[in-house]
Amino acid sequence: MRISIASAAILFALGVTLAVPVGAAKPNTRNRAEIPAQYRWDFSPIYPDWQAWEGGMKTLEANMDAFAAMKGSLAKGPNEVLKAYRAFDAIGVQQYRVFRYPQLQRDTDTRNQDVAGKFQRVTALFAKFGTATSWFTPELLQIPQATMERWIRDTPALAPYGFTILDSYRQQKHVLDEMGERLLSFSAQFAQTPSSAYRELSTSDIRFPQIKLADGSEITVSPANYQQVLRTRYEQADRARAFTAHLGTYAATANTYAALYNGVLQRGWFMAQARNFPATLEAALDGNAVPPEVVTTLVETVRSGTAPLRRYAKLRQKLLGVAEYHLYDTSIPPFRTDRAYDFDASKDLVLAAVAPLGADYVEKYRRWMSGGKLDVYENEGKRSGAYSANVYGVAPYVLMNWNDTLDAVFTFAHETGHAMHSVLSNEAQPFVTSQYTIFVAEVASTINERFLLNHLLERTSDAKERFLLLQHAVEAIVGTFYTQVLFADFELQAHRLAERGQPVTAEVLNGIYLKLLKDYYGDSIAIDDLYKFTWARIPHFYNSPYYVYQYATCFASSAKLFRDMTAGAPAERAAATERYLALLRSGGDDHPMRQLQKAGVDLTQRATVQAVIEQMDELVSLMEREAAKIR
Repeated sequence: MRISIASAAILFALGVTLAVPVGAAKPNTRNRAEIPAQYRWDFSPIYPDWQAWEGGMKTLEANMDAFAAMKGSLAKGPNEVLKAYRAFDAIGVQQYRVFRYPQLQRDTDTRNQDVAGKFQRVTALFAKFGTATSWFTPELLQIPQATMERWIRDTPALAPYGFTILDSYRQQKHVLDEMGERLLSFSAQFAQTPSSAYRELSTSDIRFPQIKLADGSEITVSPANYQQVLRTRYEQADRARAFTAHLGTYAATANTYAALYNGVLQRGWFMAQARNFPATLEAALDGNAVPPEVVTTLVETVRSGTAPLRRYAKLRQKLLGVAEYHLYDTSIPPFRTDRAYDFDASKDLVLAAVAPLGADYVEKYRRWMSGGKLDVYENEGKRSGAYSANVYGVAPYVLMNWNDTLDAVFTFAHETGHAMHSVLSNEAQPFVTSQYTIFVAEVASTINERFLLNHLLERTSDAKERFLLLQHAVEAIVGTFYTQVLFADFELQAHRLAERGQPVTAEVLNGIYLKLLKDYYGDSIAIDDLYKFTWARIPHFYNSPYYVYQYATCFASSAKLFRDMTAGAPAERAAATERYLALLRSGGDDHPMRQLQKAGVDLTQRATVQAVIEQMDELVSLMEREAAKIR
């Protein structure tokens, strides 16, 4: 992709050149108070202080009680329905604030028990509200749909709520009567027991062993240290020792993990049956009106398209020069680099990369970046990883743990892609339809990564640097597409065991996972027996069933959208870009499949998924050519 004249004008207006400018150095401290304020979140737009937050909690609880008192009023007419929905909107906006204020502060220092306690109060209040409002949907659905459609037509103020209201009628056969809904609401906290027990077992109570590495140093193979060994230790024996110790820790309590996972599976099957679904997959997808065939077609297509994945594994084996290639060898870079990426310079780099999305998008991106909504550097007690957390009426907040690596630059592009999705949705949509679904959430994030990759590739002709960039792109496909589909395949098989009343034991789960590794990787890797316990350490299986497939569908969607925006005639690219921006602005105003279809993506078509497989094949070919140039 070449930078257009319009894109170049945007860069000029921003004062961004194609050379990476030098910014402020990374703070040499882990003391949060010593990190400059411009790299820390500003919580004051949410609440000025904890006293104001306490006031917000009291106001929210009072408004929740007032909403509960509306019971029995909906059939009186459209004005009463409108009153209820507006009240629910006001509560929703307040919920964002009272939730995020302690949640974000907890994540900057997980050691602070006072903040953790305040956060627990919020979750308890939300659970109480769920029970107090269990009457609403059954009462709404007692009004004939034809009557409701007439009320919406004749009451303009109800129009913004039309999609949400009518979607409740679409799901009517899965809504119980008031007593049934109330009964299910009582199970909300109890139903989280398998997930919360998993979190305690896998974090608070787990004890990882120490190992001695080839250089004589000793480390505890915690998740972070384990990943560090896999990425930086070029002695294969060190990676093998870390793998054995780390996975062995989960294997030691595999029966407990299996019992907890069985609890998740049984909970899912109970809720599916209670709501009159034929299977847990249908229950999980119905909320967004996603056909089950989207998941099954995804799995079938990827299962038959593993050749590029295996080819990539064999290329890596050749470059690493190892006799046997194991899964614990998949993270070590074949070529080393000591290049450091400054945060401030990388902000400008990302802004330059997304210039093809237009001046308005870039200006809003730049304005959001300068507004105290980025928490950049690691500090003592800060949670790991990165995320974007929206606060409707304020702005999205992005957490990073910047470490000056290329991965950090791409992570920043990814998370701020989420943030910009929220910025555009918040700006264009009323509260009721402002929240986009998980099904489309990863589109904006991965689109921004693609623009960044193209921008960086355009800036260099160095074979080694190009190889590393291509490797990043391929690793994104492996991690976001192939691996997540393998996980989805595992979930489908595990949930079907529960639905058929078959045993769910560690041995059974091990067998499923081991066979999947063989099905996907074939003879391209040496499959160590201990890897059959991997299912025990995947949080999504316990916390968010049927979530992982959406990473892959979003990746397939973004690949199609990116190709449309960067290939073909200028008018076609401009039209595709406008369709994409319209998708970001649409929030949750329609079912996600229809939103994507309007943008030009049809996930019911096998070809949409197949295109990612073909892209992987092309990228591996490019890597082979660049690798041949490196001396």
